[in-house]
Amino acid sequence: MDNTVVIEDIKKMCCVLPVGADTADESPPASLMASNQSKGPSTMCPAWKPLLLIVPLHLGINQINPVYIEAFKECFKMPQSLGALGGKPNNAYYFIGFLGDELIFLDPHTTQTFVDTEESEIVDDQTFHCLQSPQQMSILNLDPSVALGFFYKEEKDFDNWCSLVQKEILKENLRMFELVQKHPSHDSIPTALGL
Repeated sequence: MDNTVVIEDIKKMCCVLPVGADTADESPPASLMASNQSKGPSTMCPAWKPLLLIVPLHLGINQINPVYIEAFKECFKMPQSLGALGGKPNNAYYFIGFLGDELIFLDPHTTQTFVDTEESEIVDDQTFHCLQSPQQMSILNLDPSVALGFFYKEEKDFDNWCSLVQKEILKENLRMFELVQKHPSHDSIPTALGL
């Protein structure tokens, strides 16, 4: 669904069954998913597959709508944030933070030499550093089509992010995206077998 993160779907994809369980269906048992909703430590998944979540957004028509600016900046403050992809017409950037109403970005088009870390014990870390300094641009110059990136190494990271989103992002009437527990009943998702 557009601009919607469904908690149940993420938990099903990232929750790994214990060793020895039936692996024909990789999603966790329904009883585990139902008990997971209570948020207690005893209801956590047995194991969690790390997740990189990209949330594509459209925050205006021709330019970014100023009502989204504070919520957009709040996303950078979250410990799970990996930044945002976006830019302005004909320029794509990787945004890593902000300073006031200026976004700090790197140019993702700079290529680096490949380093094979398994080939030798000594690794030249020069390729892991940016040769160009980070740059700034006004947040009002941002193209409205952006994608936020988040990483959850463990289930508690995802649960913490959900709490932060509820507290900091969804408090506004004009929301950048939705965070829902389950798919709405009117939402039918076709499967490969049920088309």
